Amino acid sequence: MASRREGTEYPEAVPPPSQFPEGQWSTGICNCFDDPSNCLLTCFCPCITFGRIAEILDRGNTSCRLQGLIYYAMSHIGCEWLYGGIYRSKLRGFLSLPEAPCADWLVHCCCCVCSLCQEYRELKNHGADPSLGWQANVEKWNREGLKPPFVAPGMDR
Repeated sequence: MASRREGTEYPEAVPPPSQFPEGQWSTGICNCFDDPSNCLLTCFCPCITFGRIAEILDRGNTSCRLQGLIYYAMSHIGCEWLYGGIYRSKLRGFLSLPEAPCADWLVHCCCCVCSLCQEYRELKNHGADPSLGWQANVEKWNREGLKPPFVAPGMDR
């Protein structure tokens, strides 16, 4: 995927969302520094990143704050990996992504920061900005004349 020139590799530009291969992750699990600001936020406060992801996947039915608080509480009893794995499965279902590199709960158990960063990037690469929240994304899509992703027909709010 990178071009070679005199023994040096240059990464190609990230294609627009419509050009991502269907059924594949658009970025790897270890590409956290593709979005350095989100990587740092996730390292120090994963509950915020999780809350943002969950609000988009729940189509705004639960707020970022509530989801982040639940994730934070679950981390105190050592079960945030289970909760994170549930939402990773939900994301995969919406975007028809493979369960890779291993089971969703195991990815979150082994490296919650990497998995949350990957999920956040995946949402961004498919046209949703988790930092805006669900309602602001819907308004943005409506202004741009786009159909909201992650929504079954007749369910957009």
